[in-house]
Amino acid sequence: MSKSNKLPLNIWLNLILFGFIGQVAWAVENNFFNLYLFNEVGGTMEHTSMMVTASSVVAVLTTLFMGSLSDKINKRKIFICAGYIIWGFTVMIFALLHPDYISKIMGTTPAGAITATVVLVIIMDCIMTFTGSTSNDAAFNAWITDVTSSSNRAKTETVLAVLPVVALVAVTGAFGALSGKFGYPACFIGLGLIVTVCGIIGIFSIKESRTGVKTTASFAETMTYGFRPSVIKSNKSLYLSLVSMGIFAVASQVFFPYLFIYVDHCIDMDTLSSTLTVPVIILAVVVVIAVIATLVSFIILSDRKGKAPFLFPSAIMFIVGLVLVFFTGKNIVWFALSALIAMAGYGLLMIMLGAAIRDFTPEDKAGQLQGIRMIFSVLLPMTIGPAVAVAVTNRYAIDTYLNEYGEAVNVPVPHIYLAAAAIGALIFIPLIFLAKTLKKKNAE
Repeated sequence: MSKSNKLPLNIWLNLILFGFIGQVAWAVENNFFNLYLFNEVGGTMEHTSMMVTASSVVAVLTTLFMGSLSDKINKRKIFICAGYIIWGFTVMIFALLHPDYISKIMGTTPAGAITATVVLVIIMDCIMTFTGSTSNDAAFNAWITDVTSSSNRAKTETVLAVLPVVALVAVTGAFGALSGKFGYPACFIGLGLIVTVCGIIGIFSIKESRTGVKTTASFAETMTYGFRPSVIKSNKSLYLSLVSMGIFAVASQVFFPYLFIYVDHCIDMDTLSSTLTVPVIILAVVVVIAVIATLVSFIILSDRKGKAPFLFPSAIMFIVGLVLVFFTGKNIVWFALSALIAMAGYGLLMIMLGAAIRDFTPEDKAGQLQGIRMIFSVLLPMTIGPAVAVAVTNRYAIDTYLNEYGEAVNVPVPHIYLAAAAIGALIFIPLIFLAKTLKKKNAE
């Protein structure tokens, strides 16, 4: 597929459709699955950490294998469309995973049903992650690299970075409200249907971005490409970008898996007025972030200064915002204002690093290198981040939550935001070198 500076309308439509629906599914998985496991199933923060870690391992292995396979056979569309269709069905299965149902099926005690359901939820989350990573992380992300160029990636990365935030708002408002009114099973079925329909639409809307000519390299060579010392040495800028993304993602995963649990159990909602509701505050945060991200994108494209000047300001906003969240206490307004600063920095930094990774990725190796990207953006962050949050919470926990099964479990503490800020501060080390590399590339 030939590329131009201006992306065709059909590419934009597919990028937004599959990007948004994919992020909605991941937002539910990363936030409401955790909340569902914690509140409805009877899980603990340790169980949440186990689920996040297990799914991250599956995500990386899947992306590494399926991304390499898509490069090997030189096709993307079949992985995207079939993956989304099956992904939707795996989401729907969660409607059956509840201790009440499991107790009836297995004929076990309530305590045994809880344990069995926790295990089944974690296993099913891994299965769902396999389908989602195949279609979204491996094939869809490689497809984006195929159809874009360095001249339009800042714009596409802006859209891709804003979509998760918009998806989070949609999930917070719609899924949160609907799950309270109709229950989680109905919402899991509804979301699954939407994802499946998206895959069906793709059969007719997506154009294959590859030639269909198979590579002559063996599959073993394709799988191990990104781990070779010679490849790392010849693509220093790419791996420098990945290290920066890794530090940033670890810091994010210290608090992101527990964000909804924290707000649900630690923030005082009594300070809200009748008009200033949680959805209104969240919507305002998203609108501001979207405006900032869009303005930055246009600045990058218009004055040609590149991404380098925005790296340090974005990182500072992210870290300062997290520190402020730690000091806000239970006040929802101050929490939202502090979160606005943190999330604005988060969104901008995600745009810069995401665009840098795509710019430095060899175009003919995009599928093979998606797994390497996932190691830094998913595996390490989702293994280290939640573990840090659990350790910090167990050290500083004051309040406990008595779930519906009568079990007392610790709730996240504000110290996790301080821990995230401390880890995030380490990003300045690779950013110093990355900024120099980006300035040099922009001057060429």
